[in-house]
Amino acid sequence: MDLTGSSALVTGANRGIGRAVTEALAARPLRRVFAGVRDPSAFAPVSGGAEVVPVHLDLSSRESIDTCASALGDQLAEVDLLVNNAGLMTGGLLEDQAMDEVYAMLQVNLVAVAHLTHLALPAMLARGSGTIVNNASISGYAYFPAASTYAASKAGVVALSESLRRELKGTGVGVLHVVTPGVNTDMLDATEEVYGRYMDTSAWEKVEPREWAEKIIAAVESGDHVLGPGGKTAFAKLASRGPAFLIDALSDRMFSRTPRT
Repeated sequence: MDLTGSSALVTGANRGIGRAVTEALAARPLRRVFAGVRDPSAFAPVSGGAEVVPVHLDLSSRESIDTCASALGDQLAEVDLLVNNAGLMTGGLLEDQAMDEVYAMLQVNLVAVAHLTHLALPAMLARGSGTIVNNASISGYAYFPAASTYAASKAGVVALSESLRRELKGTGVGVLHVVTPGVNTDMLDATEEVYGRYMDTSAWEKVEPREWAEKIIAAVESGDHVLGPGGKTAFAKLASRGPAFLIDALSDRMFSRTPRT
């Protein structure tokens, strides 16, 4: 995809990967980058060649998404690149997980991705061009214990992305899902805290947000439909497509139902 003169919308743009993607896009020859955040007034300005406009985007319910989309009006119709980055995380033993948190996570991680894409697609299809980017995570491929509901949400993103990619063939609109590894963000810290009760996370690799953001944009520009995690995490993705005993062996080595601390 040629990003010159295009407009992008990035969800969860206030921090972590979303912030890094917004900053990286702002440095490209785009016309405008819409930074989707819960509180636009608290968004720290981003400098660059492209105009960066913080917009209110609440993905917590069907009603809130529709309300925000209505407020965006024609701005949503001009989006050529939609980056569905926002996400929530919960984990631990399934019987211990708070169901309110599970429902909230499934809403933001999966349902909102489908909903926002549904709203952005008509204008892209009318123009015959555009790209949808979905943050799928390595958990969408490698299903480890203590990550049951989170992995389910991200596996759903993989399925949604691949099905939609085939559905859109020949329309000029592409779909890229990114198999995000451990990116050095506040969310990864929270993930390590939750999973670390039951799993050894000491060997997790960490990529800096800016580095991962550049890889995402390079994949968009190249027209790729999958961005792999690279590094040691790539083995987990590869193993996930092989016999189950490969992931079973990794789980047995890393996981214990008895809390580690």
